Amino acid sequence: MRDVRVVPFLVSELRLPQDEQQLLQRDWWPSYAHAVVHKDGVFLFDNGVGFGNAEIESTFSPRVTAIENGLAEHGIALADVTGVANCHLHFDHSGQNGRIPPGVPIFVQRAEWGSVHEPNYTVTEWIDVPGLSYEVLDGEFEVALGLRLTPTPGHTAGHQSLVLDGPDGTVVLAGQAVQSRAEWEGSSEPAASGASSARDPRYPRSVERLRSMAPVRVHFAHDPAVWER
Repeated sequence: MRDVRVVPFLVSELRLPQDEQQLLQRDWWPSYAHAVVHKDGVFLFDNGVGFGNAEIESTFSPRVTAIENGLAEHGIALADVTGVANCHLHFDHSGQNGRIPPGVPIFVQRAEWGSVHEPNYTVTEWIDVPGLSYEVLDGEFEVALGLRLTPTPGHTAGHQSLVLDGPDGTVVLAGQAVQSRAEWEGSSEPAASGASSARDPRYPRSVERLRSMAPVRVHFAHDPAVWER
């Protein structure tokens, strides 16, 4: 696909608890959304933290940009969005699902969907919003010509990444299958790597699967740095 571009933008930040600040060597935990503009519309990958949950507000003091405002900063209207996926359903990736217009499909892997109502998994009030159009997948799925969701279990059992045919080769939106550019480049330091916090033992296998695609570019959900070949 030649007429495609990836637009990353910061959508939310969480003030980390003291112990996590020391582990991750940062005070704030950013979440990035990615809008993939293609010939048939816009596919939105992740949408950050939501609004109005008292526990999240008191614990993390989130700084949040409404998804429609983040898109507008790049000349994209929320009405232009034709499909959505969350790499997984933790609250810092799916918190603004409720702002997605009715009828726009939100794609999620079945293994992820089955975890939503587990205790302390996510903020269910941001997921269980009447009128949303979830489509539950069993494995790889082409969401638009040249754009496919692929399972990358590791951070969670139902994690998925977005792979697209870019103008100069394969582009990977890793989500949290890989935590950072430094991890992609080989770092196993806790501040860079998500391996130690993975819920599923298939984490390293998923990383290697993404590597086997020989991407020319890799984007990450929690790191603004983009890896380029």
